[in-house]
Amino acid sequence: MAHTVNIVNAFVDGDQGGNPAGVVLEADALSAQEKQRIAQLVGLSETAFVSRSQVAGVKLEFFTPTRQIAHCGHATIAAFALLAQRGLVRGPESSKETIDGLRRIVLRGEAAFMEQLAPSYVDEADFAPGVSGARILASLGLDPAQVAAPPCVVGTGNRFVLVHLRTEALLAGLAPDMAEIAAVSVAFGAIGYYVFATTGGEFAASARMFAPHYGIEEEAATGMAAGPLACYLHDRLGVSQPRLLIRQGAWMSPPSPSRIVVELQFDDAGRIEGLYAGGAARLASTVSLM
Repeated sequence: MAHTVNIVNAFVDGDQGGNPAGVVLEADALSAQEKQRIAQLVGLSETAFVSRSQVAGVKLEFFTPTRQIAHCGHATIAAFALLAQRGLVRGPESSKETIDGLRRIVLRGEAAFMEQLAPSYVDEADFAPGVSGARILASLGLDPAQVAAPPCVVGTGNRFVLVHLRTEALLAGLAPDMAEIAAVSVAFGAIGYYVFATTGGEFAASARMFAPHYGIEEEAATGMAAGPLACYLHDRLGVSQPRLLIRQGAWMSPPSPSRIVVELQFDDAGRIEGLYAGGAARLASTVSLM
């Protein structure tokens, strides 16, 4: 039986860039083994499988080429943008059921935004045994003088190791040790590293994402990492805007610049109580797999 896989570029910047995700509609009859096989054949960082849900707008399951994961930002945006463009979901709101619970989705034209949770932080004093800031920097080919702050772990649903570089130019010169990055990520229960530098223009920060433990050496846009980064910018660096733009993918080879929008939500005391991360998506192609 042939399976149609839609290749959708999520977090595009205009008509360019973005992060491609596979989207398989009407996946109810597929087993977990079949979904994993399809994701491996597609070969993209994530493929989303869309099924019917009794508790949400749709059920979404996410597979990298090597394993299933609980959430994926760009594949969520890709799936809901495609569903909206085909009239299969209608705005302004929907929701997704995942193996890790329910999340709200906001639809705005060709853009989709996904709900994330309030941030949690782990600093070096509470790092996992055998992991240190120095080890994290060494796994990127960095020395302490090149970072603006010690690495920390931030999560808003998924966890990421955040590394704050002093300059944007340093992003291009990283020398990632993928085996070490994978080992450190496993120690933290993190998806991977989100390495960033603040910028002085339209974007609040520019970032690179490494997640080799999940079969992703580098990807062009990571909505689930942009959320933790926006929280870090607010809570640790005093960035006051509730709406932040994150650029990713510009330092990849070849480049695929992506535009991720994060909108922070605050409680009465001014603390972040949740957020939405999203952007626009475009259908790039379709493939048929047996």
